[in-house]
Amino acid sequence: MQASHPLALVSNQQMNALDKAALAFGVPGSQLMDAAGLAVAKVIAKNWAPCPTLVACGPGNNGGDGFVIARYLQSWGWPVRVATVADANRYTGDALHHFKLWTGPSQRLSAAALDGAHLVVDALFGAGLGRPVKQETLLFIQALKQSGLPVCAVDIPTGIEGSSGRALGEAVYAQHTVTFVRKKLAHVLQPGRSHCGQIHVEDIGMPAAVLASGAASALENHPKLWLSYLPQLQAATHKYTRGHVLIAGGAQLSGAARLAALASARIGAGLVTVAAPRDVWPIYATSLQSIMVTPIDGLSSWTSLLDDARKNAILLGPGGGVSQELQEKVLLGLEKRRALVLDADALSSFASKPETLFAAINSPCVLTPHEGEFARLFPQLSQSNTSLNKVDRALAAAQKSQAVVLLKGADTVIAAPNGQAVVNTNAPPQLATAGTGDVLAGMIAGLMAQGLEPFWAAAASSYLHGEMAKQFGLGLIADDLPGLIPNALQAIKNQNGAEAPA
Repeated sequence: MQASHPLALVSNQQMNALDKAALAFGVPGSQLMDAAGLAVAKVIAKNWAPCPTLVACGPGNNGGDGFVIARYLQSWGWPVRVATVADANRYTGDALHHFKLWTGPSQRLSAAALDGAHLVVDALFGAGLGRPVKQETLLFIQALKQSGLPVCAVDIPTGIEGSSGRALGEAVYAQHTVTFVRKKLAHVLQPGRSHCGQIHVEDIGMPAAVLASGAASALENHPKLWLSYLPQLQAATHKYTRGHVLIAGGAQLSGAARLAALASARIGAGLVTVAAPRDVWPIYATSLQSIMVTPIDGLSSWTSLLDDARKNAILLGPGGGVSQELQEKVLLGLEKRRALVLDADALSSFASKPETLFAAINSPCVLTPHEGEFARLFPQLSQSNTSLNKVDRALAAAQKSQAVVLLKGADTVIAAPNGQAVVNTNAPPQLATAGTGDVLAGMIAGLMAQGLEPFWAAAASSYLHGEMAKQFGLGLIADDLPGLIPNALQAIKNQNGAEAPA
């Protein structure tokens, strides 16, 4: 992935490489720093009225940005003070240049520096921090958080690691964060995203040729990436050309498969069949009117259903119950080379032998784990066993399994074996309720049945899922979601048009 894409997300290392390439291209660092500081000052002036402002400056380039911000705000009539972590002799290069241009009041960084301030600009460390802050800065951050003063952060709030979004001990919470050229991973991955407030990405004159030469870790999920790929209805379309989703229903938690089935149908699958254990078949059959329900008796019945090649997408896991039988159903589906979505219990059923699952994946397949299920399938890539960020963990899992991996959360990551990755950022917290994941799995299966590639089916479904929840608002339960799919689809098409990916 290239940094030239407007939705590109970069790591610290990738951003540093862009900065170095810009210098080699002939763009003076002092010019980029001036442009960055001016951009932040403009965001501040747009969002706050002139007020006593403290600009907290660190010892590096982030601090250099701070001196520029202070200078511009002062020139516009703002009462500004600067508080520095470093002594004057610690500043070098471009930061030293702009340090010398600041002629206003300065003091040492301390909790007392907050006295009289109505607004604080965090230009301390930004993305450059790789360890918890030292005592002086720690006491300042603690006092800042206790004060309740509004904060505008430069690049990334201090205390957040730029490539992962991890909090390195105490970290600043900002109302606005201004970054430059492209978002970093910390702007979209949690908990970093929650520290940033409203994020502004400002152009500071990075040459297009430099961006074209740079790499990115992922893209931020957006309809412009996949809207033109969504299935389109034609005059000759009929239900069989829209695909047939087969869903394995569980014996106890029957609601999960029913929610998934409705979601598959609403997203456009021409037919949806739920295969329900015979003992509970009446529960499914009486509650699903537009969904076909067939009773099955174990694996032999399941195998017979798979003999119909028109059932081209299969969803297993929602309410299925962790069992050897569910394992076998998954393996039979893979053996038939159907498009598969494996969720919930279908994943946990392979916790003791994930390699068996990975070895069998030879057709389009999406795995949709939350962090607990992910740790059971990929123990070496779990949060507790690696320092990799969430994007890199998902990419490593996709490569290992040869499936698209949708790693759920407030910062859902979708990763493909070929190295593609997107981070979904539009999901509101009301999705944190039982059954919403079943709806998401059903949506993915419904799009795959219509021929959409697994990666884009997962990306589109994740984004639509978030839009549906935002559309509904508070009080959302999973039952509400399937009926919201048509309006969400129409709204996205109306807003964005059928644009090809940039």
